[in-house]
Amino acid sequence: MSSERKKSSPAFHPAAFLATFSILFVLWLIMSGHFDLFHISLGVICSALVAYLSHDLLFQDFHCGRSAGVALRFMGYIPWLLYQIVLANIHVAKMALHPRMPIDPSIIQFETRLTSDLALSTLANSITLTPGTITVDIRDGKYFVHALTRVVADDLLSGEMENRVAYIYTEGDSSGKKS
Repeated sequence: MSSERKKSSPAFHPAAFLATFSILFVLWLIMSGHFDLFHISLGVICSALVAYLSHDLLFQDFHCGRSAGVALRFMGYIPWLLYQIVLANIHVAKMALHPRMPIDPSIIQFETRLTSDLALSTLANSITLTPGTITVDIRDGKYFVHALTRVVADDLLSGEMENRVAYIYTEGDSSGKKS
């Protein structure tokens, strides 16, 4: 990550804390499956502690209107990402089952226009979640990605994933054109 980025001092944001606590507590209830006083109390304590320590990570620069928009755009991104993961799984399975195994692994690099740590992380994780690609490193706005085949590399270099992530966090031109 670029050393030029501002490092803001962590401040307590009650709205971000409550949002993080709510998400964690609902997940606790769903995952535990126990609704007795002991487990609910434990869920409240653990969720509050984790929310206090990490609320600024989930809702960076919390502004109620902006975060709601980001959350809605991210929710729209998830089905597209899942579809890409399915397509990539099929492609990798075909490569693995092909008699000649026509893989052509390479490390590709590309520069991004994304600037926020959250956008950079979202793109890196999206790349890594997609079978056939792994984000190896990010240095000064450059991504280094291991791609299993040329097709996978070309899909990544088309910039569609970056554009969709840029749209989520309203960074730069997200019209679909690679800058």
